[in-house]
Amino acid sequence: MKTITEQKPFEEIGESLGEAKRVYLIGCGTCATMCATGGKSEVLKMKDRLDEIGKRVTGWMVIPTACDDLTREAVTENAEAIGQAEALLVMTCAFGVQTVARYTDKPVYPALNTLFIGKEDAPAHFSEVCIQCGNCVLGRTAGICPLTACPKGLLNGPCGGYKHGMCEVDPNRECAWVEIYNRLKRMDQLEKLSVLQPLKDHSKMAHPRHMSTGR
Repeated sequence: MKTITEQKPFEEIGESLGEAKRVYLIGCGTCATMCATGGKSEVLKMKDRLDEIGKRVTGWMVIPTACDDLTREAVTENAEAIGQAEALLVMTCAFGVQTVARYTDKPVYPALNTLFIGKEDAPAHFSEVCIQCGNCVLGRTAGICPLTACPKGLLNGPCGGYKHGMCEVDPNRECAWVEIYNRLKRMDQLEKLSVLQPLKDHSKMAHPRHMSTGR
């Protein structure tokens, strides 16, 4: 599972930095590197682009996993170069940005947009697999999540717009509920489709979410 990101338009990044002339860059060696949005290569390219618009990069680093607590140590070890900067530009997921912000008093700006949690199903191609809804229905839907596989997030069968087994929203892909039906049929579990799933309890996704394991 990886956090999938895309780089913001450079113009937006420049506007965020505003009058700050000295910038420190931070990338991530895990998800952002896999997405080619915040690894070493992308950080160095960003440095060159900032140089072109008159910004001076006081230093840069690629933290192995920017969203964990080792970020504090990385920030501390690079305190001198960070101290010379007027702003930090963070090329990580939103969690990484927030983690960096906890350990510095400098303004912190994201260089990436965080899109979804997903998996790599082909080289450089990622698919969303879970929206963390708080009420998993995979046991009833043959291990296929209708909330992510169906563009409409339907919980009780397909919409009226699917045609010849294909999705109304994206005609190039099979309808998620046709896929669920076929898999349940192969497992001789079609009776599961006769049980209506109640409306999604969106309170399970109220933000911010917290949990205690009771340990």
